[in-house]
Amino acid sequence: MHRRGDTGAAVAEVWARLAHLGYVNSTQSDVFDDELDRAVRTFQQERGLKVDGVVGPNTFRRLDEARWQLGDRVLRFVPGHLVRGDDVVDLQNRLNTLGFDAGRADGAFGTQTDAAVREFQRSVGDTADGTCGPDTFRAFERLVRTVSGGNAANLRDRVTISALQTGIADKVVVIDPWFDERDPVASEITRSIAMRVEGRLAALGTQVFLTRSATNALPDDISRADFANRTTADLLISIHCDRAASARPNGISTYYFGEPNDGAHSYSGRALAEQIQVELCARTRLHNNRSHARTWDLLRMSRMPAVRVDIGYLSNPQDAAWLHEPDHQDLLAAGLAAAISRFCKPV
Repeated sequence: MHRRGDTGAAVAEVWARLAHLGYVNSTQSDVFDDELDRAVRTFQQERGLKVDGVVGPNTFRRLDEARWQLGDRVLRFVPGHLVRGDDVVDLQNRLNTLGFDAGRADGAFGTQTDAAVREFQRSVGDTADGTCGPDTFRAFERLVRTVSGGNAANLRDRVTISALQTGIADKVVVIDPWFDERDPVASEITRSIAMRVEGRLAALGTQVFLTRSATNALPDDISRADFANRTTADLLISIHCDRAASARPNGISTYYFGEPNDGAHSYSGRALAEQIQVELCARTRLHNNRSHARTWDLLRMSRMPAVRVDIGYLSNPQDAAWLHEPDHQDLLAAGLAAAISRFCKPV
């Protein structure tokens, strides 16, 4: 990770990438100064990332993805090593606009995008090999100029809720209790709550998968999203505890996939996040920090409605005291289970 005050070749690479994107004017520095700090924070804000001025793995990966525009390179599905970038986002948006189901515009060229590309190629008389090269790009340019308005992906996302509203029984739910070996207290609290949610949902006939055991956890958000995708889960709930430098921040917040400035977002994820926020705040004394759109990898890469729930701040004395109480953990688990049940309730 790199932050203000650092120097070296890696910092120079960050300068170069931000200069390429127009966030800074110079590419010559290898010092992480105030100008670079402001540029990093602006980039993070515009991309829906955590705004901390730190260039860690997530921010650096998004910097790499941002440098690609549609047509810069040939795109294709590569199993085990998905091509990612803003050019893939553009491709997915174009396919969805034209009515070819590429799924959520998450910037990863996966199986659903591959199928949509092949369907598009067949429709225009090209070889349906799933490879997006110059011929496919030209076909897009011809068609996109004649099509405007609407996005089939948004409509399909709204239909997703209707498909899920058949009752909680037989649904598959992945619960992701946050884990950090450097913070065993938070890790144990989230796992305790996750197990309580599992028990409540299992009693209602729901199949529940946890992303970790007491000792083993998947290494990162992409791995956890992939786990949920492979289990063909109907819902994904990630449970987190927060910490802050100040003791003042407190309360509960929920997050769903969405781009800043009212960009593309998960309609079903937002509905689930808001339902969870209502249930948890009604049952506990924690402050309501509301629901927010973010582009974090766990939310971006999952194929089902996904929500991250931040259940309080361990850096706040009152939140911490409540989070350690078994009765309070029961309230949180009951609220999560109730929200999931109501989200899936037939209308």
